[in-house]
Amino acid sequence: MSEKTEVERGVHNYSAEDKWVKPTDPAVLEKLEWFKDQKLALMMHWGPYSQIGLVESWALSDADGDWSRHDVDWEEDMEEFKRQYFNLNKTFNPIRFQPEKWAELAKQGGFKYLIFTTKHHDGFSMWNTKETDYRITGPDCPFHTHKYADICKHVFDAFRNQGIGIAAYFSKADWHTPYYWAPGMERKNYMWRGPSYDPDEYPWMWDNFVSFTHRQLLELLTEYGKIDILWLDAGWVGKGKQDIRLGEVVEQARKHQPGLLTADRTIGGEHENYITPEQTIPEKPLHIPWESCISIATSFAFKYEDEYKSLRDIIQVLIEIVAKGGNLALNVPPQPDGRLPRIAVERMEQLGQWLDQFGEAIYGTRITAPYFEAPFAFTKKEDQVFCFRLFEDGDTSYQDDTIHVPFTDKVEAVEWINEKQALTFTQDDQGITIQMGDSAANKSETPIAHVFRLKVGK
Repeated sequence: MSEKTEVERGVHNYSAEDKWVKPTDPAVLEKLEWFKDQKLALMMHWGPYSQIGLVESWALSDADGDWSRHDVDWEEDMEEFKRQYFNLNKTFNPIRFQPEKWAELAKQGGFKYLIFTTKHHDGFSMWNTKETDYRITGPDCPFHTHKYADICKHVFDAFRNQGIGIAAYFSKADWHTPYYWAPGMERKNYMWRGPSYDPDEYPWMWDNFVSFTHRQLLELLTEYGKIDILWLDAGWVGKGKQDIRLGEVVEQARKHQPGLLTADRTIGGEHENYITPEQTIPEKPLHIPWESCISIATSFAFKYEDEYKSLRDIIQVLIEIVAKGGNLALNVPPQPDGRLPRIAVERMEQLGQWLDQFGEAIYGTRITAPYFEAPFAFTKKEDQVFCFRLFEDGDTSYQDDTIHVPFTDKVEAVEWINEKQALTFTQDDQGITIQMGDSAANKSETPIAHVFRLKVGK
């Protein structure tokens, strides 16, 4: 995957490594070490938009219609479409929502923290906010009478009970509140991702929006239990005229949530504690905290008849990301009825089975040279270096008698984790040559990877 340098098709670019500012708060630094240990997050985009199998929020933006509206095949009038979209809350009724089963599956799948969309750009709140009726517990939403109506509460509680960390995804933009997309402004009805007015010309309106945003954030960060990460989307908010005074909220929140990480995407500076490539993997390893959010299918939101990545693709993406120093946030979108798609469940279960066998080479590791040089990837934990030799489907070279590994540090022993056996090897200035014996030749199915433990000096 190639490094993105521009905002394209609704996908954000990501901050350069030199924009990262090391936190000074010891609790935040400690939490960053926790973050770097986790390696695998479950991301979930879910809301009323899932009912129509459409990209989340973006089709509402007139200025982004060239890429976001290609699936809108029933309504050409944009104002009518906006009315239809914003009324989706009146039919959103996910009565098959079972947060405990989600959490059990996530635990089984090897996920260590959850990134859940509390609110996307469309402004629909998935918790019992006091700031708007455009919420899951609002009187217009049929789900408001359900025992799990406060979705964020029940999701967060269920995942915490499984020992899984919590990241609250929150869009700083809100296209539903009249404080942001205010009617009667100079843009008329033609909307874009930013506010419909100039904040310098209407400072009182912008102040109302900032206050609204602060109150919503503090609800989530003071009333919904332990939150490990505040994951802030809409990277165009917070720059220039669109200052939301985030530092005020973070300071208050950390009184309740010591060590809270903030991922203020693409902004840089003190509140972007880690950077977040989207649908891409950096070409080179990064020596700062980072996390790449990548969808399990083609879309972040639920899409009917979507095409899912193979288990091989998912695991090899995970390996590449970890070898380059990052975490994978694998996005799995729930269906409108509250279930997870069958294929997604299968992939998660299979991923967990692979991690049960090879997770020691993933979790709690740190980067080490030569990092990732396809088809090899490397991670390190104390005096152990883990080497992955990746294979494409149908590649029969896994049956070779020997494998040459481009690792030049002194190696004392080699263990093949696939078969839990010590292997003979030789070493020269170019790397190590491992004698595989007959075990690999006797296999009939191409493995996702050979995984080796190399014992090296500390």
